[in-house]
Amino acid sequence: MQAKKSLGQNFLINDTIIQKIVSLFVCDENDLIMEIGPGKGALTKYLAKLPAKVVCIEIDKDMERYLNYPDVEVIYDDILNIDLAKLVQNYNYHNLYIIGNLPYYITSPIIEKILKAGLNASKMVFMVQKEVAQRFSSGPGHREYGYMTIFINHYCEVKKEFLVPKNNFKPVPKVDSAIISLNLKNHPDLPEEFWQFLKECFSHKRKTLKNNLAKYDKAVVDEVLHSHNLDLAVRAEELAEEIFIELYEKCKGK
Repeated sequence: MQAKKSLGQNFLINDTIIQKIVSLFVCDENDLIMEIGPGKGALTKYLAKLPAKVVCIEIDKDMERYLNYPDVEVIYDDILNIDLAKLVQNYNYHNLYIIGNLPYYITSPIIEKILKAGLNASKMVFMVQKEVAQRFSSGPGHREYGYMTIFINHYCEVKKEFLVPKNNFKPVPKVDSAIISLNLKNHPDLPEEFWQFLKECFSHKRKTLKNNLAKYDKAVVDEVLHSHNLDLAVRAEELAEEIFIELYEKCKGK
């Protein structure tokens, strides 16, 4: 079967790497593994050998012929359309593990959806574009630092496990990939309104933060920046999460 460019399909073909990915999970028969985008089942065939229950979410119904594994349930749907919190309520489990070779073009929306669903996963392991792995694990002052960096690091400890060169896929993509693992933190809840405010802060990365927040009280923005000894021409990529929270609370009058 030919890969479908419209779905961002690139099939992992190196069994050694596949087994290395699966080995990042330690689970038992009381656990649940959710695989996102199994494709032809490169990971699935090894996940099926684990004692845990496996449920896969696959958008491409044409993959059905490859995913006939005993005790593996496959849901053919777009993960972005699924109520994940409701889905996992159908299973009895002690620990939830999530794994996936994510399509590059919707990596961030998928991870954002999973984290906002409040699934309380014990561990998540994802294949992402190498540059995306760098973005997720960067810090203030780095070019890659942005909205998703703060969002993911608020919820998770991010670990870059290992690189996967592009020649391990068919068809061969234009970029290398990386395996990352995410482990949830005991984080304080932040309202959806804060995340929307944060997106405004990063809306135009070449502009200063003050320009991106032009609709808010300039004096309030200036006051917060001054209190942290920040130049008024600072860009969003230079600020840590706690400063954004303070800006949000004062701009919104919280």
